[in-house]
Amino acid sequence: MRGFRRLATCAAVLAGLASPALAQSVGNIEIELNTAADVDGGCRLTYVIYNSSATGLEKVSYEVAVYDTEGLVKKLLVLEFGFLPAGKTRVVQFDLPEQQCAGVSRILVNGPVECAAADGEKTICRDNQILSSRVGTIQFN
Repeated sequence: MRGFRRLATCAAVLAGLASPALAQSVGNIEIELNTAADVDGGCRLTYVIYNSSATGLEKVSYEVAVYDTEGLVKKLLVLEFGFLPAGKTRVVQFDLPEQQCAGVSRILVNGPVECAAADGEKTICRDNQILSSRVGTIQFN
C-alpha cells in the first residue's frame, strides 16, 4: 500500500508539472533579432524581447558572441535590455560600430549576465529563453 501511495503522489506531481497553468506561470523570455541595418559606419541590430512570465524583471542583459562570415568570433558584447515588465514586449536597438551587417553571419547568446527582479536574481532568462531571427543572413541562437 505504501508503494502505491508514493506512485500516486509522483503521478500527481508530474501531472502538475505538465499542466498548462504551471507552464504559463513560469513563462518565457523570447528574444527575436528583428532587423539589421547599416547605419553611420556600423550595423544597427533591432531586437524584440517579450516576457511572457508573471514576473517583472528590473534588469535583463545577455552576453553574445558576434561571428564574421568566416565563422570567427569578432566581438563579445553584453546586450543590456533593461527593464522588462511581466507580459510585455520591448524593442531595443544596439549598434555594432565599425561593422557592416553583411560581415556578421551569426550572433550566439552565451547566456544571461543579469536577470533580476525586485526580489533578487531569477533563472527564467537562462532556463526559459526562446531565440529567433527574422534576418535571413544572420543566425541568432
